[in-house]
Amino acid sequence: MPSRRSFLQTIAAATLPLPVLSNLSYCNTQVHEGEPVLRVAIMGLGGYGNMVARAMKDCKLAKLTGVISGTPSKIKTWQQEYNIPDKNCYNYENFDAIKNNPDIDAVYVITPNALHHDQVIRVANAGKHVICEKPMAINAKEGQEMVDACRKANVKLLVGYRMHFEAKTLEVIRMRNAGEFGKILFFQGLCGFEIGDPKQWRLNKELSGGGSLMDIGIYAINGSRYMVGEDPVWVTAEETKTNHEKFKEGVDETIQFQFGFPGGAVASCLSTYAMNNLDKFFLNGTNGFAEMQPSTNYGPIQGRTHKGELTQPHITHQTVQMEEMSRILLQGKKPIVPVDGEEAVKDLKLIDAIYLATQTGKKIPVSL
Repeated sequence: MPSRRSFLQTIAAATLPLPVLSNLSYCNTQVHEGEPVLRVAIMGLGGYGNMVARAMKDCKLAKLTGVISGTPSKIKTWQQEYNIPDKNCYNYENFDAIKNNPDIDAVYVITPNALHHDQVIRVANAGKHVICEKPMAINAKEGQEMVDACRKANVKLLVGYRMHFEAKTLEVIRMRNAGEFGKILFFQGLCGFEIGDPKQWRLNKELSGGGSLMDIGIYAINGSRYMVGEDPVWVTAEETKTNHEKFKEGVDETIQFQFGFPGGAVASCLSTYAMNNLDKFFLNGTNGFAEMQPSTNYGPIQGRTHKGELTQPHITHQTVQMEEMSRILLQGKKPIVPVDGEEAVKDLKLIDAIYLATQTGKKIPVSL
């Protein structure tokens, strides 16, 4: 595949023919009369921003009302597609003016990783709620500063953990919480694809903050926590690089990493930009197992447990995510798995520890 952008677009196109279910009963997202609607501006009108916008067409509780972009031609296209008035369109220099715009409740930041920190803080200072794509920042220090800024501004900060609302994923979590797997012993998370264009921002450390770990690897990091149901207490890791021309200093190609959990479970994970066909989770316990492949792509997710196939219906992930985030932001709903900034900082602490482990070759203790 030539790039992750084309990967995103290919997956999106592949899922378009699938029916969108209006009764989102499994995720408890039936819409009731009188529920407030979240008015959202999207910042960053690239491939994933387009995917979120399309998915929001099916939302009842979230509506796209504004855009923020550095590319005027994209803004014009989006205005025509989504009927967005001029007064709700901003660029990266003037978007602080959203402070005075009652048409916008929240901004969804979908820009390169290294830009999230300053952009999220600016949105918070403008008095708007923030949804930020993952990873939330390039390290835990910046992530905590974002959390603190949003708390100081009395706005909420959520992160685009769409899998936290996915039906088959939630069923595995339910089974684990009910003890159906017994004592959890092992988790495996394999996440990767062969990245294309060497000039894209994901391979530019100044914009990405790293390489595969700062992109596809976040799924294994976060997934290990919600699948096992605990936070790791130690990390080991090793980096492998076969193409030093494409993957410059500070841009990781492949990292294998391991976690240890307080209950005794261990995790073995892989994050790579050098191999396709890697999107698999496996959870093993004394009484059973869960296996998901694909486990985190845009769907439909496929999986089975020792009790049989997972059959929950596929619903466009971003549609469910935005419906649920509307309830979190406007109604104070508590999700089954957290999607707030504090949750994201935990993942960033693990990313910091993984990179430290690759540099030192040591087992790194962590406290989340």
